[in-house]
Amino acid sequence: MPEQRSLEANLLPVDALRNTCDPRRFGFRTTAELEPLQTFPGQERAIQAVQFGLAIRHEGYNLFALGPMGVGKLSLVRHFTQAQAQQEPMGQDWVYVHNFLEPHKPQALRLPAGRGTQLKASMERLVEELRVAIPAAFESEDYRTRRQIIEEELKQKQQASFDALQAEANQQGIAIIRTPMGMGLAPVRDREIITPEEFEKLPEEEQRRIQAAMEALHQKLEAILQQAPQWESERRAKIRELNREVTRHAIAHLLGGVRASYLDLPEVLGYLEVVEQDLIENAGQFLANPSDSENPLEAALGKMLADSRSFDRYRVNLLVDNAGSQGAPVVEEDYPSLANLLGRIEYRAQFGNLVTDFTLIRPGALHRANGGYLILDARRVLLQPYAWEELKRALRAKEIQIRSVSDVLGLTSTVTLQPTPIPLQVKVILVGDRLLYYLLSAYDPDFLELFKVAADFEDAQDRTPQGEEAYARLIASLAQREQLRPLEREAVARVVEHGSRLASDAHKLSTALEALLDLLREADHWAAQAGRPVIAAQDVQQAIDQQVYRASRLKERLQESVRRGILLVDTRGARVGQINGLSVLNLGGYSFGHPTRITARVRLGKGEVVDIEREVALGGPLHSKGVLILAGFLGERYARERPLSLSASLVFEQSYSGVEGDSASMAELCAILSALAQVPIRQGIAITGSVNQHGQAQPIGGVNEKIEGFFEVCREAGLTGEQGVIIPRANVQHLMLNPEVVAAVAQGQFKVWAVDTVDAALEILTGLEAGERGEDGRFPEGSLNARVEAQLVAFAEQIRAFAAPTTGGST
Repeated sequence: MPEQRSLEANLLPVDALRNTCDPRRFGFRTTAELEPLQTFPGQERAIQAVQFGLAIRHEGYNLFALGPMGVGKLSLVRHFTQAQAQQEPMGQDWVYVHNFLEPHKPQALRLPAGRGTQLKASMERLVEELRVAIPAAFESEDYRTRRQIIEEELKQKQQASFDALQAEANQQGIAIIRTPMGMGLAPVRDREIITPEEFEKLPEEEQRRIQAAMEALHQKLEAILQQAPQWESERRAKIRELNREVTRHAIAHLLGGVRASYLDLPEVLGYLEVVEQDLIENAGQFLANPSDSENPLEAALGKMLADSRSFDRYRVNLLVDNAGSQGAPVVEEDYPSLANLLGRIEYRAQFGNLVTDFTLIRPGALHRANGGYLILDARRVLLQPYAWEELKRALRAKEIQIRSVSDVLGLTSTVTLQPTPIPLQVKVILVGDRLLYYLLSAYDPDFLELFKVAADFEDAQDRTPQGEEAYARLIASLAQREQLRPLEREAVARVVEHGSRLASDAHKLSTALEALLDLLREADHWAAQAGRPVIAAQDVQQAIDQQVYRASRLKERLQESVRRGILLVDTRGARVGQINGLSVLNLGGYSFGHPTRITARVRLGKGEVVDIEREVALGGPLHSKGVLILAGFLGERYARERPLSLSASLVFEQSYSGVEGDSASMAELCAILSALAQVPIRQGIAITGSVNQHGQAQPIGGVNEKIEGFFEVCREAGLTGEQGVIIPRANVQHLMLNPEVVAAVAQGQFKVWAVDTVDAALEILTGLEAGERGEDGRFPEGSLNARVEAQLVAFAEQIRAFAAPTTGGST
């Protein structure tokens, strides 16, 4: 019988449904006996790429670690980056200091690690000492004496000039008098000033003599008065020079002590030279003492002004401090905004205004990672406004220039600080998924130029005996790192099996470390609940079951809908043109399978297969492609010598959302052929797989979830032993069915078939021989293909009959 032959030939044995792990192959009782794994199994390609990217020092060789979430990209990158950084010299300290020539452009200084803190402390100590030393120098007796001498010199010079002029005036009977309007001359007789009336009574010759004498004296007085500002200027110049000399003497030993600590740093010595000159020129700022005022309001205002009068320009803003670090810096920035990457300038409120200075410059991640490594999440960088563009600019320019968003947009109109850029030498490592890497490669012309090294992480490793041993050591390492209970070897075997299930491949093990860690943590919780000192296999199974239970609300509602007849899915009987297809739903990281009724209807037509899903815009391009492939298969097999004269319609019944993928194309083809041959399909059998134009079954994804989804529907309706699922033979290697399904198959309650062609699937579904063309070009009589061809021939004859011209006579 062809039915029996196909059922037996394609029926999968129990041991093909699940690649079990025998705990006896492990040579340990618990993972406490295992040495922790020091490497990352299955990631050899990524490890080599990371090591290469970290070691090469040419421009543009930054890294992008790409791969699915949860495979340990960040952990691996962090491990090898820190190991590489330990072998490299420490990063340098960076400080910002006041620029005395251009105050709005603070100056950056580079110092060896630890010396930045030293310089900051030295300058703070210097300022405090200067606030004592300079006032003390100016209050000294020596300074007061020397200044008094300068003051007396001016007074003596002025007094001598006036005395000489006064003597000359006395000889000529003229007096020099002071008036509210200034200095004046007046004639004198008998030591009394002559009044104007008395002067008019003098002889004319005496009047002319006095007037001439007064004019001459007036000119000499004017000359003396004109010399007074010059004498005052000379006095101030001498006092300034005295002040410089006193200040220079007062600060010499203090600055000398600071200089002695930085003789090996020319940049710092140059900065100290400028500081010294500024101190000499501005020593007066250390002398004011507003609290001496007798007026309380003036004293309070003076104190406020004194507080606002800052000595901060002599201080040091320690931007990056690498004191105590071991090796090159490794920085991870969790929130890579523009400010957090490039740094920022802060402001403080003062008298109702926002003011800033170089002490309010704050570092970014690039500053802290300078000379080392910066690890960033690529998606988070791209989500921050302008962070990606400014990161690329910094890497291209090899310098860090602090810019705000308003600067980038050109909106800043007020005068603010423009810190001098800091030279940048850093290796940037981005971590992200593959799609993001390929999108950046395609649409950002700078990306591949700046990130030349791609570390592509595997999502699965080979499941060999050596691979299982390494996986056991990995499990031991994770349990030890998380401080979990040790696992029994039976529990390890169950985790290994689950690793294959996560990889959707019986011959692979998932490298999704995050999912593996979650399973171990939850198994440890259930072991604690049971009071066990170690994690047993039942704890692992309970953790798996609970994970499924927490996420399966929607799956249970769908199964309930089938059980109550709301969703129409038959698991018994046979129907023409009706078949159970299988789909997978992915919701919140949880995937489950569910059967869907697919129906086909055929009629006379023009050789087209109508995809109802596509006609109503619910079918995606891949699904539409699968339907078009069916039309190609039908035309090639059954219509080589005649037109394909049918019109077929396909639909996913009770589907109210989009349909995508071609994994139902084999089911759709079987439904069409059943409708053409008028042969019923067993409803207790579901089928999944795509088909090509030659009728060959092609593998699909989610095969485990699809089989389990139909099994659960059949279990709810009652298992008969005739129910099962047909899959492409290429999917057998992916089978890791749950123990319940495997047990049902072992007891003969459920079946799984694997086929290579649609003909083999049809024989299982219909019980008829599919049939192959013989030497005469015909299918065997009574075969399914013969029936299909006969129906299509009938359609073609009807088309021909309809197209024949009508004849008739004339009267």
